[in-house]
Amino acid sequence: MGYENVRFPENTTFLVTGGAGFIGSNLCEAILKLGYKVRCLDDLSTGKQKNVDLFIDDPNYTFFKGDIKDFAACLQATEGVDYVLNQAAWGSVPRSIEMPLFYCANNIQGTLNMMEASRRNGVKRFVYASSSSVYGDEPNLPKTEGREGNLLSPYALTKRCDEEWAKQYTMHYGLETVGLRYFNVFGRRQDPDGAYAAVIPKFIKQLLHGERPTINGDGRQSRDFTYIENVIEANLKACLAPKKAAGEAFNIAYGGREYLNDIYYGLTKALGVDVEPIYGPDRRGDIKHSNADVSKARRLLGYDPSWSFARGIEEAIEWYRENL
Repeated sequence: MGYENVRFPENTTFLVTGGAGFIGSNLCEAILKLGYKVRCLDDLSTGKQKNVDLFIDDPNYTFFKGDIKDFAACLQATEGVDYVLNQAAWGSVPRSIEMPLFYCANNIQGTLNMMEASRRNGVKRFVYASSSSVYGDEPNLPKTEGREGNLLSPYALTKRCDEEWAKQYTMHYGLETVGLRYFNVFGRRQDPDGAYAAVIPKFIKQLLHGERPTINGDGRQSRDFTYIENVIEANLKACLAPKKAAGEAFNIAYGGREYLNDIYYGLTKALGVDVEPIYGPDRRGDIKHSNADVSKARRLLGYDPSWSFARGIEEAIEWYRENL
């Protein structure tokens, strides 16, 4: 279980785009700990320099400041790279509704630039971040690949487009692509600040600082919250999965289902505070319930997530106590 025993040839080089972000910086850290080389490409628009300053003295680490919308930067960053882990994107469903043109340029054209640069430079495999948002209004649980509904936001549309382009690159251009549909990832270094911050770090920070958090909607929404360690495992195993995984997209989650109200009161108990939440309006474009069937990823990627929500939230709380 996990990824500690995943092995690549000596001197294998990874490029992590969006490497200064939450997921990207954790990928960089894990790869360096395994003894391989990492290039981080980030324009620091949403990623943070402090997330990667931890690695600055590691001889296996290189930082490229660049934008995936700049094709020349993508070509330069992918030169001599074995595997690309493409995490660079702008998240947030509500923000995508406000900024559709930017999301198209960044999340679709930027990802396409990375695929083309990877193809030209002979990258072995292009593993990219997709999202559970591609399931849209499909009501059935658990969410299963091949059974998607109508998309509910520009963000979801960008991720669906990325998946379709990835199929084309595998089919026509020989670039092996693997899409990872992340379900509500959480863990260390996830940003608790800003209007579009993810709910778990935001709640923890507010409760630690004596503030009263707002829950959008009635709190009865459910999510398949997925600890960062499971996502690292999925990325590394996707690089080594059999060729038949190429061109496919996979659910990456723990396979559980947590309700926001339960999470909120669990956090107040763990943090030793007694604060009632404020209930606000539903967020536009949000999916009410998500829960993943991860059997396809188990079968084709060898994905075997070992970090449950309970185990992950315990470690996350400890990290935020020490770092906020």
